[in-house]
Order: sequence, then structure tokens, then C-alpha cells
Amino acid sequence: MTKTTTTKTQAPTVLSQTTLLLMATACGLCAGANYFNQPLLNSMVQHLHISDAQASSTVTMAQVSYGLGLLFLVPLGDMLERRRLVLTLMLLAACGMLLSGISGLAGSFALLAAGTLMAGVFSVAAQVLVPMAATFAAPGTSGRAVGLVMSGLLVGILASRSVAGILSDLGGWSTVYWVGAVATALMALLLARALPKAAPTSVVGYGEVMKSLGALLRQHPRLRSRALIGGTGFATVSVLFSSMALLLAGPGFELSDLMIGLIGIVGIAGALMANVAGRMADKGLEQHTTLAGAILMLLGWLCLWLGGSSIWWFMLGLLIVDGALQALHISNQNVIYALAPEARSRINAVYMTTYFVGASIGSALGSWAWLHHGWNGTSLMGGILGLISLSMVLWDRHLLTVQTRRLTL
Repeated sequence: MTKTTTTKTQAPTVLSQTTLLLMATACGLCAGANYFNQPLLNSMVQHLHISDAQASSTVTMAQVSYGLGLLFLVPLGDMLERRRLVLTLMLLAACGMLLSGISGLAGSFALLAAGTLMAGVFSVAAQVLVPMAATFAAPGTSGRAVGLVMSGLLVGILASRSVAGILSDLGGWSTVYWVGAVATALMALLLARALPKAAPTSVVGYGEVMKSLGALLRQHPRLRSRALIGGTGFATVSVLFSSMALLLAGPGFELSDLMIGLIGIVGIAGALMANVAGRMADKGLEQHTTLAGAILMLLGWLCLWLGGSSIWWFMLGLLIVDGALQALHISNQNVIYALAPEARSRINAVYMTTYFVGASIGSALGSWAWLHHGWNGTSLMGGILGLISLSMVLWDRHLLTVQTRRLTL
């Protein structure tokens, strides 16, 4: 009761459409920064004189560090003034991008690694902005506000690879980091003027907040199953993210960073599945959506395997895999947010941490498969992880059946 009262008294301001658009753009910049490197791996290999494995490791670094930020920094949104927290995180993320940009001038992989890790940890500012959109939305419009901000985050992730490829073609692979650092810092300054102050909603200490994450995981079996569906699903796609640039820049295709980035635009069409999945979830069909997403993921990897020698099969596989991931992700969120409405932020922290831990594991496995077994091995690894994701979906369906039986007894 106290928490609800606190939230209402701290939210007299209603966010304008302009402010929501700024927040959506900020989310896109923050989240997208972790994907800048994916179409640039071959250029990094050539200019920094590093191995394919070292270049691919930056994909893993970005995802691991983002996962750590989700786990250890996002819960601070319940304890600290959120506007100041968002601005601090964004400026620190901009500093990380700046380090990555400097690494291009210095020819230093160590600086690139440090910048990637720093930007990854602090780019979780996006996950603090999303609940702020709901808190300060006009009455009856919180869903639309969150949807707008989340759409900015999603488009940022999907478009970042294309933007990185285009800027690399114009000014070298490190150009996107210079542009990203400046744009993120400027966006932080704009948000400093636009965002209202958001006082802490909880007086619980950091230790208690962290303990509650484990308690939620123990109390809700379907939080565990849905988190694993998300983690294994994103792991499957991350196998592709960590190796696609190396395939497309290699002897079979010999595409430039620009062309690799433009191919990434295909993934934006896959984002349309998010709207379809959302509408199906509203109709109570999230179980069907989840199963369809897992099956489509396997079909997508079959197309990607054929895409080792055909750009058209590759693009079709990319489209299907991106769409399948959105189907899994949106249906997962619909399920977990209903488990404990009073603890949605903490539940989101548990889910998203698992999501990005899965991504980091998938990136590492994808890099290993590419290094030792080429595209055939990479495709096999993607298919194996897709089967594991499907098994998690079937486990979740079993948990739901058991839960329903208990309620009817």
C-alpha cells in the first residue's frame, strides 16, 4: 500500500509525446551500442591485427557486461532517484563508446575490449527508462507509453548493425563508436531537461533487493522456465550474430561492412512479429505463440545452413530467426509479468539477466563453432540450441498443465 501511494505522489507530471520519443531514441542508442561490433568483425581483424576469435569475443563481452548491468544496476531504480541514475548511466556508456573509438586510432584491442565492457554494463539505462514511461504516463496510456519506448529499444538493436556498416564504409569501423558516444551524451543532456524527477519507490536496502530476486526465482517455476526459454532462444540467435559478419565478408560472399550492415535491415522486418505476438498474447494464445516461435527458430537455422552458399537463403533465415525470437520474447514477458504484478521490475531483472547470459553463451559457442567447423558447424550449433529451446517450451507447457490441474482440484 505504501509503495503504491509513493509512486502516485511522485508522479504528478505527465510525459509529453516529445519526451516519450526522446526516451525511445535513448533506449535505441543504449541498447544498439552493444550490437555495433557485429557487422564490423572482419574490419577489426584486419585493422587491429587480431584473430577471428578475438574479434568475435567482443560480441560475447558486450552481452556478458550487459547481463551484469541488468543484474546489479537495474535494481538501483527502486532505490535511487531515477532521472539522475539514467543520466549517469548514459554518460558512462558514452565514455565506453569513446574508448572503443580511441581503440581504432591507437590500434589497441585492449582499449576496444575495455570500451565494449564499459558501454555494455552502463547501457542498461534503457531498462531504467522503460518503467519510468509507465510511471509518468497519462492515465490509461501506460501500455502505449511503454510500447513506444520499447519499440525504440527494439529498432535500435536491429538498426544498429546497419548504421554501423554504413558508417564503417564512410569513415572506418571505429566511426560508429565516435558517433554513438556523441549522440548518447547529447541525448543525456536532452533528457536532463525533459525527464521529471523520480524519487525512489522503495526504502529497502540493496542487499534485500538482491535477495528478493532469488526468492522470486524460487517461488515461481514458470519464471524459471520462461527465463530459460528466453535465454536459450537468444543464445540460438547469438550464434548467428557472432559469426554472420565473418561468413559474409569471407571468400564465399566478400561483402563490405556496408553491405553486411544493409543485410541486417532484413531483421527489422522480423520485428513485426512482436506486434503479432502481442496481439496473440492479448487473446490468451501466448502458449501457441511460444511453440510457433521455437519451431520457426529451427526452420530459420535450416535456411541459414543453406545460406552458406546463397545470400537469398541467408536473408530468409535471418528474417525467420529474428521473427521467432520476438515471438518467444513477447510471449515470455506476457507470462512473467502476470506472475507477480507487484514485483515486475525485479521479475524483469531476473528474466533479462538470464536472457543476456544466454546470449553471451551463444556468442561464445558460435565463435567456437565457426573457428573449428566453419559455417556447417555454426549452423549445427544453432540447431542444437534451437532444440534445447524447444525442450524448454515443452517443459513450460508441462508446468502450466500441472498448475491448471492443481487449481481445478
